[in-house]
Amino acid sequence: MQIDIQARGFDLTDGIREHTKKRLGFAIDWAQDDVREIKIRLSDVNGPRGGEDKRCLIQIPMIGKSSIVIEDVESDLYLAIDKAIHRMERVLAKRLERAREVPHETPRKNQALPTEHRDEEQEQFVQTSH
Repeated sequence: MQIDIQARGFDLTDGIREHTKKRLGFAIDWAQDDVREIKIRLSDVNGPRGGEDKRCLIQIPMIGKSSIVIEDVESDLYLAIDKAIHRMERVLAKRLERAREVPHETPRKNQALPTEHRDEEQEQFVQTSH
């Protein structure tokens, strides 16, 4: 899995990078077969003015489906990262669960059952009616 972490408006420190990778590892270790790439964009929205302006944007391109995009803004960058990754984990789990569900077809009244479900009487009827 490819993880691309970039910072805008400040320097990406080793501490922030390692924290982000560690949290991602815990959150998506179970989905490594389904996720090939994750893009994380960290930014300081208001610059030096302060306030709730540390943003964590996560993008996960999904093959054959729309991408997952999660954003969180907090006054603390580590908190924004943690909250965004937590939400990403829940959204990813739901998306993959839905994708794995197989629609079950029920036979209609007059529809013949598949061969493996026919009993001998139905088999004889099918053979004699041709």
